[in-house]
Amino acid sequence: MAIIEYAGEINMISRRKFLKTVTAGIALCSFGDFPAFAYQDNQKRTLNMYNIHTGEELNVSYCISGRYDQDALENINYFLRCHHTNEVKEIDVGVIDLLCDIKDAMDTDHQIQIISGYRSPDYNEVLLSQGKGVAKNSLHLSGLAIDFSLEGISPCDIFQLAKSFSAGGVGQYPEFVHIDVGKVRYW
Repeated sequence: MAIIEYAGEINMISRRKFLKTVTAGIALCSFGDFPAFAYQDNQKRTLNMYNIHTGEELNVSYCISGRYDQDALENINYFLRCHHTNEVKEIDVGVIDLLCDIKDAMDTDHQIQIISGYRSPDYNEVLLSQGKGVAKNSLHLSGLAIDFSLEGISPCDIFQLAKSFSAGGVGQYPEFVHIDVGKVRYW
């Protein structure tokens, strides 16, 4: 419970309501003008990625001195586009930060191998029709999930570390790990 005082009158609000209010306030700010809380003082958040479907590479610092770089985020969005349709969708900065946190916690400069970022509805339907085991309402459709591997590191090790963040869903597959910023769950 949070205590809020208005003109001498004290009101109690629930933690949930307080967090919703704070979250709404944050959502109103554009990322380009809003500081990233976890990294400050000249630190750079950098991703070095290779897209296995397009053959493209991207080495980008997307957050510098606690501020998100809008151009860098747009480059990441393009890089993580649906490789089947070339459709671009904004990738949630939370899942980008989670990917960077995992890479940083692994203390590796190895390139991140991207299997899937954004997935268009058309491509998701193709995968469903082929029995690929994708979710009908996959968080990839909303730009909230990334499938990846780290060169030289086992998916099991990545999975264990990703779970420790308790930041969303984490799934382990033979060749890669799925992360998302949905409900916390593991498979």
